[in-house]
Amino acid sequence: MQVDTSLALSQASAAKIPSSLSTDNEAKLKEQTDAFESFLLKQIFDISLKSENKLFGKDPGDKIYQSMYNDTMSDALSGGLGFSELLFNYLKENS
Repeated sequence: MQVDTSLALSQASAAKIPSSLSTDNEAKLKEQTDAFESFLLKQIFDISLKSENKLFGKDPGDKIYQSMYNDTMSDALSGGLGFSELLFNYLKENS
């Protein structure tokens, strides 16, 4: 026996949960959740992209360059992996 859930799903998607956040506050919340996702990605990059290049010697700007690269990559990827959206929706519903 197969259960048809299409009616329940369509009614659930059509139901709007009233939001107590204004559009301005939603934009600020989205900005902060994107920043949090960027921070998480930066931490992951800092840990996973540590490499000791045996071919070239260490130079003074190596750590600075690597940190700037990790910052740029984490900012570019933030908001696209889903952590930010998950956190945003949770905080929006529970505000």
